Amino acid sequence: MTVIETKRTNNQPQINERIRFPKIRVIDTDGGQLGIITPREAMAIANEKELDLVLVSDKADPPVCRIMDYGKFKFEQEKKAREARKKQHTAEVKEVKMHYNIDDHDYNVRVAHAKRFLNDGNKVKATIMFRGREIQHSNLAENLLNRMASDLQELGEVQQAPKKEGRNMMLLLAPKK
Repeated sequence: MTVIETKRTNNQPQINERIRFPKIRVIDTDGGQLGIITPREAMAIANEKELDLVLVSDKADPPVCRIMDYGKFKFEQEKKAREARKKQHTAEVKEVKMHYNIDDHDYNVRVAHAKRFLNDGNKVKATIMFRGREIQHSNLAENLLNRMASDLQELGEVQQAPKKEGRNMMLLLAPKK
């Protein structure tokens, strides 16, 4: 039994001979309109200039095609996409750990770290860890997390209120926009 391979044109760009419309609106290389003509005539014009006929908009009536160097056009699009990816920032979740009976100086250091993380555009997860019987003092831990949220309210907003998870209590802050 032989398998016949068929070419798929769905994911390929509509350029040159792949344009299958009875009439198209053609735009020249300098942006001037050549009018509504058949794809065969437009291909002849593109071949004269040694360029490609590229479908720009198939939603328009009639569809719009442009005469251009497709390789150069594709390169420019990829370059723009790379630049956009370079500029986008993904927000990470940075964690600040402490105990409920933390000293003032240590607490201020944790708040300074959290401020730096929020200024960088990252989320901050403040975690209070309990050891042994310390879990009985969860009210003190909750007060400490609320204090931290109020100290950081000008930079971040509470995304998740203080919540107990096993032997930890956590608070999640997101940077203000």
